[in-house]
Amino acid sequence: MTTPFTAAEIRTAVEALTSRSLIRLITEIDDNGAIPPRRLATTLPDLSTHHLRAATETARTHGLVRTAPGVGLELTPCGEELADVYDAAARWSRRHACPASVCEFTHRVRHVLDLLAPETSGESTQGPACPSAAHRPGATPEAELDGPRALLLQWLVENPQLTCLSTSEPLA
Repeated sequence: MTTPFTAAEIRTAVEALTSRSLIRLITEIDDNGAIPPRRLATTLPDLSTHHLRAATETARTHGLVRTAPGVGLELTPCGEELADVYDAAARWSRRHACPASVCEFTHRVRHVLDLLAPETSGESTQGPACPSAAHRPGATPEAELDGPRALLLQWLVENPQLTCLSTSEPLA
């Protein structure tokens, strides 16, 4: 699949999208519905106030969430589509026990999105070997990344603003 983005632009978007706090915020709202702003800290107690604020600001800035009167912070259609990208990445990760057979959802998503980001400085984007790769005859894990890769690229085409960020939120 050809892409209108350079490797550096995709890497920039992936760096923004793989913030642990952003993944937690988007998936929490996707799984459980809108969160009243005053309940963010109790809904996501594993995130510091700083990370919650940064994730919320990033999500608002890029149109991933909005505040609905009387409801709270909810996903926009763009945010719902990003949640689908995260889910596809996590499913691929689970299916291939990559990076490990047991790990946190955010770690799975971050690992797969890192695999999908093209090389930008000669360093390899190949992650650690997937333990299940030797047990799945026929299909290689890399070939099966085409589905999550296509979802990510489609999402970026519809949301190109994330490919030109000057700075991204530090990972939690």
